[in-house]
Amino acid sequence: MRMAKIPSSDAHDLIPELLRSDLVNRHAKISKEGDYRLVPILDSAMDEICARGYEIVEGDAHSRDRTPPQVRIRNALSDLPEDVLCQLPMRWETVGDIVIIKLHPSADPYRFRIGDVYASELDADTVCVDRSGVSGEFRQPSMELIHGSKTKSTRLENGIKYRFDVTKVMFASGNVDERERMKNLDCTGETVVDMFAGIGYFTLPLAKFSGAKRVIACEKNPESYGFLVDNVELNEVSHIVEPMLGDNRDIPGECFADRILMGYVQITSEFIPKALQLIKPGGMIHYHDTFYINEYKEKVNEMFTKYCGDRRFVVEGIREVKSFAPSVSHYVADVRILD
Repeated sequence: MRMAKIPSSDAHDLIPELLRSDLVNRHAKISKEGDYRLVPILDSAMDEICARGYEIVEGDAHSRDRTPPQVRIRNALSDLPEDVLCQLPMRWETVGDIVIIKLHPSADPYRFRIGDVYASELDADTVCVDRSGVSGEFRQPSMELIHGSKTKSTRLENGIKYRFDVTKVMFASGNVDERERMKNLDCTGETVVDMFAGIGYFTLPLAKFSGAKRVIACEKNPESYGFLVDNVELNEVSHIVEPMLGDNRDIPGECFADRILMGYVQITSEFIPKALQLIKPGGMIHYHDTFYINEYKEKVNEMFTKYCGDRRFVVEGIREVKSFAPSVSHYVADVRILD
């Protein structure tokens, strides 16, 4: 195989340029030989490489097709300082053709080079750095683009298409099991209220697969609401889902919902009175919140006892959704309101 013999001193800038120009054979590994990087090239790249004054050599290049991307990424960035290499993220989030990574501060000076390599090795159009997670009432992300400019894409999960802008709307990938559970519920003929719909995280799988007759999906964040409306159309559930922009405490009516989704955390208890106003006797509330791992059962009972007054309830189950912080987890409680 033909390979460009690139001095390591030039590799930092030249290799990403060759990758962007589609001159590199992406099915073969870049290797190292002394102070040189051996870059497998396409036949169409020979004139360009020679014009730049670099030597072309023949050699054996290992296929990268079965090499884990983590190894390929580290190999492609092997000229970076060792302390940076050790901190490179070996896990990432994907939203269609967008990759989201977290970077150690030591990698910041090399972030655009790193973005180019992750994009190449993972076949992504855009690479973003998640700087500080989500914050604020609307759970907005803090993202920096380090490769590309496209920020909207579609994530396919469990038969549902979620379209959104990764710089404006969060996507809680750790909630995948709960989204799958919503898909598998039997809600035949039910009226469901999703009090914190977001872009349709729980609304969409429930509306598409559970047999629900009507889903009122309320979302306060205009950005998320716009994608909720798009995703309802995209997943062909417009005949079931009624998107509502605004505060869920303004949802009109009483005692009409068979099921209520409360997919928020930390201040969810403030909305229990509204959920109790909307729920029918015998209805189910799926209540999400964060608790210390040694007290979640008593806290759920304590809160519903406080707000239910004379109304009876039973907690049919509590399950951990994901870890939230040291000794704290995100839980969902299935609470049946009996009368």
